[in-house]
Amino acid sequence: MIGYRFTNFIPSLNGGSPFEKLLNIFMQLLNFTSGDVAEALRILNELDRKYNLTSDNFGMGDFIQELKDKGYLKENENSPGSFLMTAKSEQEIRRRSLEEIFGKLKKTGKGNHQTPFAGEGDEKTSDRRGFQFGDSFEQIDMTASIKNSQIQHGIKDFKLTEEDLEIEEREYKTSSSTVLMIDVSHSMILYGEDRITPAKKVAMALAELITTQFTKDTLDIIVFGNDALPIEIKDIPYLEVGPYHTNTVAGLELAMDLLRRKKNKNKQIFMITDGKPTCLKEGARYYKNSFGLDRKIVNKTLDRAAQCRKLGITITTFMIARDPYLQQFVREFTKVNQGRAYYSSLTNLGEYLFEDFVRNRRKMVR
Repeated sequence: MIGYRFTNFIPSLNGGSPFEKLLNIFMQLLNFTSGDVAEALRILNELDRKYNLTSDNFGMGDFIQELKDKGYLKENENSPGSFLMTAKSEQEIRRRSLEEIFGKLKKTGKGNHQTPFAGEGDEKTSDRRGFQFGDSFEQIDMTASIKNSQIQHGIKDFKLTEEDLEIEEREYKTSSSTVLMIDVSHSMILYGEDRITPAKKVAMALAELITTQFTKDTLDIIVFGNDALPIEIKDIPYLEVGPYHTNTVAGLELAMDLLRRKKNKNKQIFMITDGKPTCLKEGARYYKNSFGLDRKIVNKTLDRAAQCRKLGITITTFMIARDPYLQQFVREFTKVNQGRAYYSSLTNLGEYLFEDFVRNRRKMVR
C-alpha cells in the first residue's frame, strides 16, 4: 500500500526513555551541586513540579529506584535514607562533559599529538614522495615502487632503481604532560555568576579525553586558593569554591614540582582563573591584598612564569574576566612565559581549551 501510516505520538520513543532524559538533567545537577545527591534530587523535584518531567507511568520514585538498580547511587552508611554518588556516576559525568564540549571529536589513537615534523615517525599519511638519502627502508612503499619500476623499465627488463622508490610520509607523534590549574577562590562565584561549574565541566572533559584517547599523556589537576593542592580526577565533581584569595604563585610552584617528575619532554600548564593574584604565603603567614594589583604579589607571580619558561613549561591562561587592567596583567604574564592566553567567556571556555590542547603547536623536543 502506497502512502503514510499515522500513529499516536509516544514521547519515550523520540529522544530517549524517560529515565535517560531525567538522567541527563540529574548529571548536570550533580556537577552544579558539587556531588550533593540530596540537593540535586531536591532541585530535580522542583523542576518536575514546574515542567512536568515525569508522568503517571514513570515517577520520581521510579527514577530514584532505577538509579540505585543501575549503580549510579549507593546508600550512605553514615546517614540512613540518604545517597552518595558511585564511581559509575563520576565516570558518567566526565563522559557526558566530554560529549557536550567535544561532541564532534573523532577518535585519533592512543594519546598522541601531531607535531609539525614529517619524516620517520609512527603515523602514516597519504602523502608520497621520491626516495631521499637518509630515509628508512620501513618508509618505502614496495607496491608503489614496483609499479613505478614496471612503468619506467617494462616487465621484461625488470629492475628496481633509486628513482623508482616511493616513500610514505609519516608524522612524528609525541606525548605530553599537562597540569590543569583551577581557581577555587571566592571570586569564582561572585557577582551572581557561577564560574566554577563550567570550569569543573571543562576539567572533567579534558580528563576523560586524555584517559580514553591520549593514554600516553599524563594529567595532573591542581586547585588553588590561599594554598594549592593536587586532587584526583574522581574528586572534580565535588569541588567547591571557598572563602579564599588567589595564590597563583603556590599553584605554579606545585605545578612545576609535578612536571619535574615527568619523563615527557613536552610539558604544559593550563590555568583557568577569573581574577588577579591576591595572596602569597610567607612562612606560616599569608600576605593578602584584594585591592588592585599588588606589586609584591605580581612580581612573585611573574618570577614563577619566567621560571616555567626556563624549564620549558608553556603556560596557557584561560581568563574568565573582561576587566582591562586584569587583561593587561595576563598579557604581561604571558609575555614573560612566552605562553598563550585566551580571554574566554563561560560558554566557549571548553572550545578554547580543547583547540589548544589538541593542536599542540609546540615543536617536538628531541
